[in-house]
Amino acid sequence: MKFLLFFTLIFFGMNSHLLAKDSPIAIAIHGGAGTILKKNLTPEIEAQYHAKLEESLRAGYQILESGGSSIDAIQATIIVLENSPLFNAGKGAVFTHHKTNELDASIMEGKTLNAGAISGVTRVKNPILLAAKVMTESKHVMLSGEGAETFAKQQQLEFVAPEYFHTPRRLKQIDNLLTKEKNARIEAPTNPNFKYGTVGAVALDKHGNLAAGTSTGGMTNKKFGRIGDSPIIGAGTYADNKACAISATGHGEYFIRAAVAHDICARVLYQGVSLQAAADAVIFDKLKNMGGDGGIVGMSPQGDPVFSFNTPGMYRGYIDKSGSVFTGIYGPK
Repeated sequence: MKFLLFFTLIFFGMNSHLLAKDSPIAIAIHGGAGTILKKNLTPEIEAQYHAKLEESLRAGYQILESGGSSIDAIQATIIVLENSPLFNAGKGAVFTHHKTNELDASIMEGKTLNAGAISGVTRVKNPILLAAKVMTESKHVMLSGEGAETFAKQQQLEFVAPEYFHTPRRLKQIDNLLTKEKNARIEAPTNPNFKYGTVGAVALDKHGNLAAGTSTGGMTNKKFGRIGDSPIIGAGTYADNKACAISATGHGEYFIRAAVAHDICARVLYQGVSLQAAADAVIFDKLKNMGGDGGIVGMSPQGDPVFSFNTPGMYRGYIDKSGSVFTGIYGPK
């Protein structure tokens, strides 16, 4: 009897790794929402967006496949989007009223609810990396402006000249808006074809840990050091292993007031509704009733990606737990 017990303990001890089941892995992204209409994009531009979205997804998914963390996958995914001039983040950031680029980002892990965020940086090449360093290497959650860049230097992150972020398309946008303001002698009205080009990602790793991250250049023609929802934990980014991971894109003032990212997760956690139902209730009812436009990408603890947006389009994509790849631009969701 003692021999049988001894053998059983040895057997299960040697094979415990076979009994442990990995969580499914999945990743999903957005590249901004707004009045994105097929008639306004050429087939060539469409193809560029689809290709970059898939490249971004695969960068993160490769990390998840190798057993890496959702936090690392989020950073790898968002870096691809930050380095592309197609999106309003990093290289493709929009201009402020004074024709500068001010970058914001945040990241959060669902296991510990730890988070990091930065705002108003002008020379850090990849803001999402700085947000992650704030989370892991500081006692703080959010840093801004010169202080954030001083910390970035201490962390030996890559710096670029401010001109790195200047792109012809964004310069044309701000010049057109400033010309309208000058001619009308008033602040240029909101463009009905405005696109919220924030980028973001959510992921689930093999350890069952969720994470979310968001990065943006903010709003075209913003003034007075304006900060939107992207670096605000609970508004533009939130992750909780018990509920969901969310990254948002849209008119930041409304997303802050509605605490969009946290509200969605709270509905899942406390109301027991599905992530899709929670997201739709916030995006189509609460947010829309306030006058806010935009959308979210979400991930459930089971690895189910979710999109919800009340605009005509949202750049988006996922690699789900079966390995299927999807990228999309236009609605419906």
